[in-house]
Amino acid sequence: MRSFRDTSSLLRSQLYQRLKPEIERVLETHVVENQPAAPPAHNNWVRAMAWNIERGIRLEKIIDVLSKHSVVSQSDVLLLTELDYGMARSHNRFVAREIASALKLSFAFGVCYINLEKGSGVEKHTQGENAEALHGNAIFSRLPLSDVCTIALPNGKDKLKGKEKRLGSQRAVVATVAHPLGKFRAVSIHLDAHSSQRHRRKQMQLVLDRLEALEPKLPVLIGGDWNTTTYNSSAALFSILGYCRRVLMGIRNVLDNHYPYPDRWFERGLFRMLEERGYGYRNLNERGGCTLHYKVDDLAVNENLGDWVPRWCFWFIKWALARNRGECSLKLDWFAGKGIQPAPGRPPQVVRNLNADGEILSDHDPIVLDFLLGSEARFSS
Repeated sequence: MRSFRDTSSLLRSQLYQRLKPEIERVLETHVVENQPAAPPAHNNWVRAMAWNIERGIRLEKIIDVLSKHSVVSQSDVLLLTELDYGMARSHNRFVAREIASALKLSFAFGVCYINLEKGSGVEKHTQGENAEALHGNAIFSRLPLSDVCTIALPNGKDKLKGKEKRLGSQRAVVATVAHPLGKFRAVSIHLDAHSSQRHRRKQMQLVLDRLEALEPKLPVLIGGDWNTTTYNSSAALFSILGYCRRVLMGIRNVLDNHYPYPDRWFERGLFRMLEERGYGYRNLNERGGCTLHYKVDDLAVNENLGDWVPRWCFWFIKWALARNRGECSLKLDWFAGKGIQPAPGRPPQVVRNLNADGEILSDHDPIVLDFLLGSEARFSS
């Protein structure tokens, strides 16, 4: 299937027609494994963490941090994105199951992609071959999960075009959590990186539409990597033109007022829609708390970018960021919710500098929220 240049030609092929039932079965699969209920970490509020764990490549160290870190280890619900299942780059492990087993948590894992390659950028050079070759998103909980479903999101670009060929699309994972303070729906979501601002808004709209159709009506917490880069990244040309525009706007202006606050202008359509649909986000996130940090001398990141933008762009990026030590930070990871509010005196936070033995565990920082739900939201504790 890697030999096909685009999805439309693959779909017309006899090969695809023969494999279609099995491909669709796999892509519609979600794995749910419940553990006996464990006591919540806190009696008066719920702690949630959302984190893009970058495939789970550094799995042992990720598990160690999740079990020992003073903040994230006290989470009742984990909304994790980018988890591999049988990928050579993460040693062909079922990342979700290993996290759940080590931490004694219930989990729901939704398949997003069947990978036809080992990955992007430096991942292409990984030794060995893929086994199951799957990738997806997941929810973990101290309490059993029920009513699990996934919501398929349309692709922002053809996943068979380019150097990382995949079948499938991003999927939001939805589950009901029966917390002692009350039931609520948790949603782990990863919006497309290679897409436009309008497309990311459309993906979120589809999730909200599906949530509104679910019964019974419950408080909802949505969290994950929304890829609010401020860019139209559906094609390299659009990204290059967008970068030129931001240079003209003033590098310092963009670094201080747009990358940390994408809801102010470039991504405002997405956030306005959330509020119009009754979902709050302003008080559920650390304002200006960036979660991804780019450095021009990061060879691995540059090789990933080099898969889809011309090499001469890196000279331009380096020149533009020279006055900021060759660095920039963006706010990509968010919570939104309906029927919830922050626990009094416990502001949401970005957990910065999460590492083990000096090694950064992911290209994203986790975000943490302590919240109340339903009638409990009226009380201080």
